[in-house]
Amino acid sequence: MASSVASATPNTAQRLWRFHGGIHLPDEKALANASPIASLPLANRLWVPLQQHIGAPGRPLITVGDRVRKGQMIAEPTGLISAPVHAPTSGRVLALEPHPVPHPSGLSAPCALIEPDGLETWAELPPPLADYPQLDPALIRERIRWAGVVGLGGASFPTSVKLTPGSERAIHTLIINGAECEPYITCDDRLMRERATRILDGVRILHHLLAVHSVLIGIEDNKPEAITAMQQALAATDLASYTDIIAIPTLYPSGGEKQLIRILTGKEVPSSGIPAHIGIVCQNVGTAAAVADAVLEGRPLITRVITITGRAITSPRNLEVPIGTPIEHLIAQCGGYREPPRKLICGGPMMGFELRESATPITKATNCVLALSAAEAPDPEPALACIRCGRCAEVCPAKLLPQQLYWHARAKDLDRVQDYNVFDCIECGCCAQVCPSHIPLVQYYRYAKTEIWAREQEKRKSEQARARHAAKQARLERQEQEKQARLRKQKETLATASKSTDAGEDSKHALIEAARQRAAARKLTDGGA
Repeated sequence: MASSVASATPNTAQRLWRFHGGIHLPDEKALANASPIASLPLANRLWVPLQQHIGAPGRPLITVGDRVRKGQMIAEPTGLISAPVHAPTSGRVLALEPHPVPHPSGLSAPCALIEPDGLETWAELPPPLADYPQLDPALIRERIRWAGVVGLGGASFPTSVKLTPGSERAIHTLIINGAECEPYITCDDRLMRERATRILDGVRILHHLLAVHSVLIGIEDNKPEAITAMQQALAATDLASYTDIIAIPTLYPSGGEKQLIRILTGKEVPSSGIPAHIGIVCQNVGTAAAVADAVLEGRPLITRVITITGRAITSPRNLEVPIGTPIEHLIAQCGGYREPPRKLICGGPMMGFELRESATPITKATNCVLALSAAEAPDPEPALACIRCGRCAEVCPAKLLPQQLYWHARAKDLDRVQDYNVFDCIECGCCAQVCPSHIPLVQYYRYAKTEIWAREQEKRKSEQARARHAAKQARLERQEQEKQARLRKQKETLATASKSTDAGEDSKHALIEAARQRAAARKLTDGGA
């Protein structure tokens, strides 16, 4: 792998491939990326969800009334695919109860309500691992797990698990995702401009853990300042011998994991597979920075950079925000609303979901809060009949057949939906964006996935019930056999005892008879005398 150039000119030596489909969208990034990342005063209340990751929820380590310190673990992981949660500030726990969280369902989830004390008193943190190259990689992964680092690109998969690939295939390439392809979102752009050195610190740690041959950092070419900052930071390190910073064409959704792999390597992740199956691991630039914080400073993931934007916001900007901060507090810090928003979205306009309450807190997975004006979010056109134009298939980056998926999902033919690989759909929204009939295609796919998951869950429950029933029947049969065996043994014991008694009686009678005969014999003998 050729080393990256150190100038502001994007790397042109690296060959690029094109993924199937994709669309060009107005990026709308200038709304929020003009000013540096800002901090903000703490909110009066922080609602910290106890599950902010894919996998098993955390087990609370606190109770109502406890005083916590900044960085203190308040929920521990409960399985392999799980992550701890830490207090974002010092203060008092007022409640442990369900509260609305950022989720498409709009449902509530267990949260810890923390009242900040304003002291920002830190808990005792583990020592920095500055000598990590000499340490066992398992120790470094455990530090990353302790810090609660998860994917900050939106997936929120526990990073320590992703850095423990199976032994069946060696990892040869690490891809750092700085594409940030969705419109409006600029938190990664500003992070690369301002904290490029910290990102590369994380890259060096990830390279050490995975022992890869090369590192590819992909950034869309509509972020020239970020490309320049990253290249200048790279030139001041020893990473250039195995690291390339590559400008990729701006095309949505180039930031999708499988799409970025295709662009940078020409390789295809197999259907229902993961990048590790072809020797690749992907991490977001924000995740790399969080890894560096955990290893080099012993600091858990308790804040993240988030974009607050949209034309309904008075002053769109990027903020570094404590986890658990209510969205309404962030909006107030950006000057409030310029006009009542038509939609309040968590995430971007393509893959985000609408928020029902502004009191919802941000989590590790929240990269953007988007307040769209009436002009940006007009009322949707009524859905018409599919005209079979095929445009949806032309733009699908996963090479699916959206028409067939739509028809079978609408007919609730879930088996056929699976036959057409619905779980390869990344829900990017390209198909719905180009549909001339204005059919909300992604909603049908999400519905089908949810129904299939529910059906599989019911199937697992039924199988577990059958297994429990079979185990119960086997246990009852075994107990009955043991009972019968005990009864037989008791009968045998009684029979043996009875025989012994009978033998004893016979012996007693024989002795008496012998004594009687002896007595009779003596009497005869005495009488004869």
